[in-house]
Amino acid sequence: MDWGALQTILGGVNKHSTSIGKIWLTVLFIFRIMILVVAAERVWGDEQDDFICNTLQPGCKNVCYDHFFPISHIRLWALQLIFVSTPALLVAMHVAYTRHEKKRRFRNSDKINIEELKNEKIHIRGPLWWTYTFSIFFRIIFEAVFMYVFYYMYDGYQMPRLVKCDAWPCPNTVDCFVSRPTEKTTFTIFMLAVSGICMMLNLAELCYLVIKVCLKDSGKTTVLK
Repeated sequence: MDWGALQTILGGVNKHSTSIGKIWLTVLFIFRIMILVVAAERVWGDEQDDFICNTLQPGCKNVCYDHFFPISHIRLWALQLIFVSTPALLVAMHVAYTRHEKKRRFRNSDKINIEELKNEKIHIRGPLWWTYTFSIFFRIIFEAVFMYVFYYMYDGYQMPRLVKCDAWPCPNTVDCFVSRPTEKTTFTIFMLAVSGICMMLNLAELCYLVIKVCLKDSGKTTVLK
């Protein structure tokens, strides 16, 4: 996957995000995407080749590997990042649509400079507030779902050193050994911890947006009274 293209698109969202949103994007790129591309892929590069079982029965090793590791950690993390980033892409599309409408409205007018419009910050209010808020809500949901999937699929977050398999066509219960389990456990815990941090940042930003709009509405009510 071209992570650089994703970074370019989300970089445009960063300009219109809150301060907490900017921190979230920084954590996403540095501690998740970069770690996934630079380090994690190398750690899991030998996951199937060095999955050794104490039998020469054809097909037994492949069946046991598929049973205990139905989806590669790398692919599941990549899928998680795609799902988590998608709501932010919706915000980018909404901002682009808002700019397009402003350009169309003032194209033949001297009231606005088109070049200034390109650099103008779109404030999070009105329909954009709803899009932005719902995008954060769905990011939280996706993070929680994937953390549960990791726990459910791998029976916890610790990579086992030894797994016992009796699936067909294995002749009996065989012992299979996982390559570099300690290193893989460390990376798994790190990635899940960063995912938890991103979830807390999303919760904080969601609360910030809701409190801000409530205070604004409260201020309007006071003025009307």
